[in-house]
Amino acid sequence: MTLEILTSDLLAPVRHGFFTRRGGASSGVFHGLNCGQGSSDQSEIVAINRSRVAASLGLAAQSLVTVHQVHSATAVPVETPFDTPPRADAMVTATPGLALGVLSADCQPVLFADVRAGVIGAAHAGWRGALDGVLEATLDAMEALGAAREDVHAVIGPTISQSAYEVGPEFVEDFMAEDPQSARFFGQGKGDRYLFDLPGFGLYRLRMAGVGEAEWLRRCTYGDADRFYSYRRSVHAGEADYGRLISAIRL
Repeated sequence: MTLEILTSDLLAPVRHGFFTRRGGASSGVFHGLNCGQGSSDQSEIVAINRSRVAASLGLAAQSLVTVHQVHSATAVPVETPFDTPPRADAMVTATPGLALGVLSADCQPVLFADVRAGVIGAAHAGWRGALDGVLEATLDAMEALGAAREDVHAVIGPTISQSAYEVGPEFVEDFMAEDPQSARFFGQGKGDRYLFDLPGFGLYRLRMAGVGEAEWLRRCTYGDADRFYSYRRSVHAGEADYGRLISAIRL
């Protein structure tokens, strides 16, 4: 099966892709294009999947760069592939021939491009990273390489949607303490539970940070098991592990 790659006109003509799970070599609960080196999938199979992603972007496997994601607000510049991936959740580069990749399985994968300046970025933005400022840190790092945030286009790929993201009252309190405007991203769930709009919050943070344009692809990871991995769906199903999607962009 060939790879399925979702793209956005906002990032054109920069080569990029939000890859679904279709077209990979993994099996079992990982069936498809699992690119998570931290999963319990066979490392050789994950390497095959990552090489397919790199090839689809016209690159060798070693030119697909990822970091050790830790739900932080840390963004790092990249000039050459890492010998040891740093602990971070976003990358930026102005170097042609490198693909920046982020892994996700409900969290937001966000790709950035300033076509005029020739600077790109990629961020992994779960609720913790988004609240702590990983999207703003990515824009700051892009500006350090010559980008202008008003020229940056940012696209949120497949992520968990509000109808599937149930949280408790203490979760809401963390957001309200940071920004009372966050109330708009919580809908009433059952009992004392709330439903959190993660991509809505991501778009809000991007627009408040001054990006030129931003959008969400409106694809829910939880609700489409045929196309997407989902951490929360795997927990509800009692599965031992889950695959990781990859989203990547290159100059």
